[in-house]
Amino acid sequence: MTDRLSYRQKEELPDSAFGLPQRREYPMPDAAHVRAAEAYFRYCPEELKPQLAKAILERAREFGVCVESPVVHSYAGI
Repeated sequence: MTDRLSYRQKEELPDSAFGLPQRREYPMPDAAHVRAAEAYFRYCPEELKPQLAKAILERAREFGVCVESPVVHSYAGI
């Protein structure tokens, strides 16, 4: 999978593949997208940042990605 998802590919993903499943935003079906979610974390609405941070760290563990952002870690409570 490339770092860009087509509309169709995004539509086919389960809600659980998204950092914000209720909004179907920040898709993370693979390691490249976990890194993209980390890079775009700053654009997430403030009230949803803790949820997204936890999702990023969870998916990062799953795909063996090292999350370096101290901001993501702080919002996740780590």
